[in-house]
Amino acid sequence: MVGIILASHGEFAKGILQSGSMIFGEQENVKAVTLMPSEGPDDVKRKIIEAIDTFDQQEEVLFLVDLWGGTPFNQANTLFEEHKDNWAIVSGLNLPMLIEAYAMRLSETSAHKIASQIVTTGKDGIKVRPEALEPQDEKKEEEAQPEAHMGSIPPGTVIGDGKIKFVLARIDSRLLHGQVATAWTKATNPTRIIVVSDSVAKDDLRKKLIEQAAPPGVKANVIPVKKMIEIAKDPRFGGTRALLLFENPEDVVRVIDGGVKIDEVNVGSLAHSVGKVVVNKVLSMGQEDVKAFEQLKADGVKFDVRKVPNDSRANMDELVKKAKTDLGK
Repeated sequence: MVGIILASHGEFAKGILQSGSMIFGEQENVKAVTLMPSEGPDDVKRKIIEAIDTFDQQEEVLFLVDLWGGTPFNQANTLFEEHKDNWAIVSGLNLPMLIEAYAMRLSETSAHKIASQIVTTGKDGIKVRPEALEPQDEKKEEEAQPEAHMGSIPPGTVIGDGKIKFVLARIDSRLLHGQVATAWTKATNPTRIIVVSDSVAKDDLRKKLIEQAAPPGVKANVIPVKKMIEIAKDPRFGGTRALLLFENPEDVVRVIDGGVKIDEVNVGSLAHSVGKVVVNKVLSMGQEDVKAFEQLKADGVKFDVRKVPNDSRANMDELVKKAKTDLGK
């Protein structure tokens, strides 16, 4: 696996390492190197060498540094010269860049190839509101690749095999947030993110915020449960790779009862509220949640309980059992 060195002035490297872990899970062969006010170039170089020595293999190493020409870059560059055929340095470190690097190294073993891709991702992650402040000479991806609207396609038209493909169905009370927009999107490669919620579909502000939070190249929609059932049966959505987001398991039951086939549900987080009990760090359940999960199990649905792809899967039966026990007290 390609080793990654995050290097910065001050604590920035440690902070972004923590942020990346929150979104993509804990990572092996990644180290943060910091240049503190009382330190000099030799200290940074020593830290870099010590960090690389901890990697399983040192043949492929990627340096992500904060500033081109700064001390962390310069010291990485002195080491790079002897390994330029395999090592790479990218400056302007930001979180989208780091997440892309984490995702790519799951299947890519070349630091050079990862570096060439994450430069584009890092630039794409820089956006501004109001949109009128965007540089006029840069075309947005959605303008270059306009997507056809379903309303312009006659009803009954069959696209592809006429069946929408669910790459992930996730229960997450936070809906579309960093872990979904980056880690899960990278892992499942959807063309559309669909938030299925009657309450959110009625909230214009929340709908707009979710639509704006979609990662580059992926369209986000918010629809009520009834509409989701209709879409699943609409052949015009054939070829669509959809990532479904639900606020609670009850809505998943309603969708399945409406005839939508969902084989597996990823359980990410359920917020705590009055009447619910905490079953682990990110999941709280009430009586209705327990009943819904038991119904899903009876329907043959499998459970994938984890926040991010790199996490180990928790046992859903044990979590439901704990909830029932605690709720009965």
